[in-house]
Amino acid sequence: MQVVYISGAYRGNKKPDTIYENIYKARLVAKKYWARGYAVICPHLNTAFMDGACEDNTWLDGDLELLNRSDIIVMLPEWEQSEGAALEHKEAMILGKSIIYEKENGNCS
Repeated sequence: MQVVYISGAYRGNKKPDTIYENIYKARLVAKKYWARGYAVICPHLNTAFMDGACEDNTWLDGDLELLNRSDIIVMLPEWEQSEGAALEHKEAMILGKSIIYEKENGNCS
């Protein structure tokens, strides 16, 4: 079974509603890939609302380690606007990971 890593904005403007919306969008895409037969790592769900518990670089370092252990990275729409997702994308390119660019959030087709 291949492992998929979901990458996209988490904090956005740092308002709780934006964070919740970003987690929800990532969750919909994660469900889509589980339904397609992949094992899915979704950092949005893994550390949801743990902001402030660790230094920001701790989260990113952990996410990059999970990405390293994945086969595929799925980039959520507007990933380019996220500093963390851009770093994950760059790392995926360096590691030669397969990259999927989602056009829509959710849609389980």
